[in-house]
Amino acid sequence: MNRVIFHLTFLSAAALNAAPLPADHAERMIRGLALFQKGVRPLLTEHCLNCHGGKKTKGDFDLATREGLLKGGKESVGVVPFDVKASGLLKLVRHEVEPNMPDDKPKLPDEAIAKITEWIENGAPYDKPLIEGKKPARDRSVVTAEDKQWWAFQPLAKVTPPAGMAHPVDAFLSASATKKGLKFAPASAPRVLVRRVYLDLIGLPPTPEEVERFVEASASNPQSALAALVDELLARPQHGERWARHWLDVARFAESSGFEHDYDRQGAFHYRDFVIKALNSDMPFDQFVRWQIAGDEYEPGDMLAMSATGFLGAGVFPTQITANEVERTRYDAMDDMLSTTASAFLGLTVGCARCHDHKYDPIPTRDYYRMLSTFTTTVRSVLDLQTETTDTPEGKKPAGPKTKVLVCAEGHAPLRMHTQGADFFPETHILKRGSADMKEDVATQSFLQVLMPAADAEKQWQWSPPNGVKYSGRRRSLTNWLTDVERGAGALTARVIVNRLWQHHFGTGILATPNDFGRTGALPTQPELLDFLAGELIRGGWKLRPIHRLIMTSAAYAQNSAPDHAKESADPANATFTRRIPQRLEGEAIRDSILAVSGALDERMFGNGTKDERSKRRSIYFTMKRSQLIGSMVAFDQPEPLVSQGLRPTTTVAPQALMLMNGPQVREWADAFATRIGKGEPSAQITRAYALALGRAPTSEEMSDALAFVAAQTKSYEAEKMAPGLALMDFCQVLFGLNEFSYVF
Repeated sequence: MNRVIFHLTFLSAAALNAAPLPADHAERMIRGLALFQKGVRPLLTEHCLNCHGGKKTKGDFDLATREGLLKGGKESVGVVPFDVKASGLLKLVRHEVEPNMPDDKPKLPDEAIAKITEWIENGAPYDKPLIEGKKPARDRSVVTAEDKQWWAFQPLAKVTPPAGMAHPVDAFLSASATKKGLKFAPASAPRVLVRRVYLDLIGLPPTPEEVERFVEASASNPQSALAALVDELLARPQHGERWARHWLDVARFAESSGFEHDYDRQGAFHYRDFVIKALNSDMPFDQFVRWQIAGDEYEPGDMLAMSATGFLGAGVFPTQITANEVERTRYDAMDDMLSTTASAFLGLTVGCARCHDHKYDPIPTRDYYRMLSTFTTTVRSVLDLQTETTDTPEGKKPAGPKTKVLVCAEGHAPLRMHTQGADFFPETHILKRGSADMKEDVATQSFLQVLMPAADAEKQWQWSPPNGVKYSGRRRSLTNWLTDVERGAGALTARVIVNRLWQHHFGTGILATPNDFGRTGALPTQPELLDFLAGELIRGGWKLRPIHRLIMTSAAYAQNSAPDHAKESADPANATFTRRIPQRLEGEAIRDSILAVSGALDERMFGNGTKDERSKRRSIYFTMKRSQLIGSMVAFDQPEPLVSQGLRPTTTVAPQALMLMNGPQVREWADAFATRIGKGEPSAQITRAYALALGRAPTSEEMSDALAFVAAQTKSYEAEKMAPGLALMDFCQVLFGLNEFSYVF
């Protein structure tokens, strides 16, 4: 009797909901156990086990244990105790549905099917697994207390910097390095450091005059000079242009729909402009989160808040949808919104739970669909919005001229192309195996259980909008949870963004997988430092600039990049950050640097972009059309904007060198660079070129080589009766191709 009661406690929630326990269930389970021992066990072992839990597990149906039998597989529920009609196993063995079971043998005799039927009617108990010692697979639909112990799901640790160093970043790193017998490398020379800071913060090299000013200031007080320079560059408008590009990768931003038609999206560039403006105003990061998901619910009359919602609508979406594809496509669109939101702000692969409970992280399918319902009625729209607002006693009112803006909101006319049928459906269902043809319950909004104090705690974040508005309030509710540090996901949100900042300053994050803080991602190499930085972000009102400043004024940041084979051996992954690893610039920064050094850079900000590679504006203003990406950017590893990209690869391939050697635009800018250098003695021209391109004077050997090169090229051009001035242009182009130009040391 005890064994029977034990097995009864393992009925799944789905099974119990579908078939309430009969009053005589205990007696029936005893009868069922006898049936199992005498006849059903041999039948299942002989005809089913090999394919379903033995040698293999077809269709994810494992009946070696009772838990697996009740759960079922891809096609249906396996068995519902006491309910023959709801038990998918019987339909399969009766050959009422496909795939028939067994699939490689004749149908079971009627007598055998009758035994299985009677056994199910009596609760389908097991006395023990069909395979001795086999334990049931973990039920990943249940989030346990143990799941919440994963480091990323924990509250921020209350840490204080170790004693010994004044700067908190250095204190944490030094304490870690000392355990390995390591210490920081010496500081970089001022000329190297100033170039690093400029390229990190604004993506452009310093002018010779700016280099000299920093070198002079560093001579008396290096720390003060560095802090002042960081503050100055953080306040420049070019900072937003530089760091917006990093975020646009995360946001999978593009200005076209993708797929075969790849139609342009009118007004999509306003989202790019929002990101630049937000970073330049040092918008608190929690507001940055809120506006991108629900700007229209926070500030419905503010164009900047409305354009921020372009984050949700930036993904791919087909523009030719037949009537029978509408519902599937709608779930795809919502999945893109949810998956990108989770990757960007939480560093979690929530989208993996669309078809099954997440295999590694505690994200059940039910959690996925309840979060997905946030976007049930969210659609892309193009609105005529006024570009400015004015403050009035009644609040902000629209002002200024109107412009077309792509938003992703509720209550507006959806953006339609060749779509047949509905634009959205009033309810989101929990889908079996992610198929819109297999609907289960209607999903009501909630969030990830692993980041809530209780499974039913969602009401504390849910917000009810005022009467008469166009939006549901669900997206604002989601942002309340995302930014709640005490009880919601705010601690993880803070960890993810400070890790992204660290990554772009050091080349790798404290956690090396910026979009995956789950069990398949890396572990943080400096967990206490990560939590300290996240805490500082929150304590500072979620402002990013103080975190930039904190990181960049550390001795760790200022280290030189000279090779150190002993350190490379003791700490090959540089987990202690006690050496500086040179970083190759992204394609955008290389191109922008060439334009800046040549004097050709057009500094106009914002507005419509272009697909013309001859443009002289910064590379962030290239139009991101998915089927016509900019070739020079792709050559230097710009990712396809299909899904959130937290980390770009860095390749070294022939097209990069060929572009710098033969690209017509590079040649044109080399000409402008030569003109900027001006006339004069070749040695003076070479010195000026080095100062503009690399921030330093040439060495004696470099001067000798450069003079010889220019002289040889001049002679060659004169022999061909071509302009001898082309020789200086050639030399300028050589500087563009140097590693020192394209790398941050």
